[in-house]
Amino acid sequence: MTGPIRQRREGGILEVTIDRPKANAIDLATSRIMGKIFADFRDDESLRVAIITGAGEKFFCPGWDLKAAAAGDAVDGDYGVGGFGGMQELRDLNKPIIAAVNGICCGGGLEIALSTDLILAAEHATFALPEIRSGTVADAASIKLPKRIPYHIAMDMLLTGRWLDVQEAHRWGFVNEILPADRLLDRAWELARLLESGPPLVYAAIKEVVRAAEGETFQTTMNKITRRQFRTVDILYSSEDQLEGARAFAEKRDPVWKGR
Repeated sequence: MTGPIRQRREGGILEVTIDRPKANAIDLATSRIMGKIFADFRDDESLRVAIITGAGEKFFCPGWDLKAAAAGDAVDGDYGVGGFGGMQELRDLNKPIIAAVNGICCGGGLEIALSTDLILAAEHATFALPEIRSGTVADAASIKLPKRIPYHIAMDMLLTGRWLDVQEAHRWGFVNEILPADRLLDRAWELARLLESGPPLVYAAIKEVVRAAEGETFQTTMNKITRRQFRTVDILYSSEDQLEGARAFAEKRDPVWKGR
């Protein structure tokens, strides 16, 4: 596929690559393309897992394209159905997404990575929220990052814009694995294949519950689960897959998940 976003599909896995030389920055048009891609991924029952990465060896994504902004792209313009980068505001995105961070990951690029479920990073990857230096707010990161890592580290990043190397990012817990650059995508696909083989209805329930729990008390969320007030949980508890899991355990065999 030509254009700023490349796609590769194999079985139930979709790989999405940001390919906008020189730095993989995202303008409004690119964000709208990404929103369409991830909405299609969400709605395609044959797709189970997505990987997002950047083209080249230097940049994953630096976020907002400031050159496009200088040329007229409004910072509060139409980013598309999923908000900036296509996924962080996309409703009901209940499938696992892996970020394969292959270099500089900053600003909106870091916000995209934080919108995924697992972050793998190359040994040379670096992370920052430099918006403070350009007089704007890292809006999504201001919401998400203090919930993911220690508050004072998140505020340090937000208030000073300082850079973290991959070892520090891993130490604070928002990077799952550090890999040699030439192993990064191989490992992402290995992990994606593992997730592809798992129960999609359970993944969907996990993601909906986790999202809800960010803004609710423990007991409120538990009550919703036990009363089947989450759509994904209600579907799971009435599904063939729920029975298949129990039967496979009793019969000492691998389950065959059908997603229904």
